[in-house]
Amino acid sequence: MSTEDGPRSVPAYPTNGLDDTVHQRHRLGILTIAAESERVEVAYLREALELTAGNLSRHLTVLEEASLIQVEKGYHGRRPRTWIRITRDGRRALLAEITALRQLLTRHAALDPDADRA
Repeated sequence: MSTEDGPRSVPAYPTNGLDDTVHQRHRLGILTIAAESERVEVAYLREALELTAGNLSRHLTVLEEASLIQVEKGYHGRRPRTWIRITRDGRRALLAEITALRQLLTRHAALDPDADRA
């Protein structure tokens, strides 16, 4: 945007702060659940987010490749189990996503005359 006096700085729109890796709804679900505990079992994520094993596996791969989660394999008794932990980068990315969403909500709440009635 420019004016007669030259270019004018435009504040970034809140959606510019959304990260496509984090923002995808299932990956956002994975990160928010993982942030609520030390580690979470993959079977729990599959049930909670209503995903197939293959679909969940793909989302976990994307998050792991982005260094947002760590995958741990082990055993609970004799049964193999897989857990995930959110990383420090994952917590930062989740916080940035939530901050951008809050800014967007705040911006639109100011435009809604009925927002205070809810």
